[in-house]
Parts: sequence; structure tokens; C-alpha cells
Amino acid sequence: MSLSLQIITIAMVVLGTVLTRFIPFLLFSTGKTTPSYVQYLGSVLPLAVIGLLVIYCLKDVTLLTGSHGIPELFAVAVVTGLHLWKRNMLLSIAAGTIVYMLLVQFIF
Repeated sequence: MSLSLQIITIAMVVLGTVLTRFIPFLLFSTGKTTPSYVQYLGSVLPLAVIGLLVIYCLKDVTLLTGSHGIPELFAVAVVTGLHLWKRNMLLSIAAGTIVYMLLVQFIF
């Protein structure tokens, strides 16, 4: 890639980043109320993203070969239990990831 193409690429990335950061503030200024459809999306999209992540993480689990999905089951149980107990998403996800990695590396 030539120097001019590198500069153009960097400029386009910067422009895209700036636009995506400033457009919401221009469209939804502080004087106006947020439209109801945006409020609705803000309430349902986090749950939809979590659902997609669960499906994506468990899509390649095979119950008939390998570790039979046992590490994944334990990790899901840790995430669920910790989240119901502490209500801290970061703690739940981090602990589930650590449990899964320890199980895969040292036991299975």
C-alpha cells in the first residue's frame, strides 16, 4: 500500500469514528426528548446481544465427542449463579471465562 493510500485509509477511519461519535449528539440534542423507538431499542438490544453471545459461544459444543460439553456447562453455571447472586455482569463473565479456561487447560 502506498503512502497516499495509507493516509486516505487513516483519514477515512478517523472520519467514520468522528461521525459515529458526533451524529447522535446532533440528532438527539439535550433540548429534545429521546424518541420512543430509540428508548425501546435501548431496553431490548442488551438482552438480544447477550442471547446472541450465548448462542455463538455454545454453537460448536458437541455432546458426543471430546469433553462432552462439561467445561461449557460449568462455565455457564458459574456465570448464571454469580450473576443471580452479585448482579455484576463484568464479574460474572470474567469468572465464567476463568473457570472455563482453567477446566480446558488443566482438567479436560
